[in-house]
Amino acid sequence: MDEKKIARINFLAKKSKTEGLTEAEANEQKELRKEYIASYVQSLKAQLDNTYIQDENGNKTKLKKKGE
Repeated sequence: MDEKKIARINFLAKKSKTEGLTEAEANEQKELRKEYIASYVQSLKAQLDNTYIQDENGNKTKLKKKGE
């Protein structure tokens, strides 16, 4: 997610606390938040896909999804 969108999210959050949002702005805020959360989740999954656990013997094991 680019800096412009993050700045817009922050602006809308501040405006909602002070003045309130129009219906169009509330919808825009909702969509931007969905996009931000999707971006965050994707980044976290990528990080976890490249994470290894090292045991006391020095053996590295790739993290597995719960239930695997």
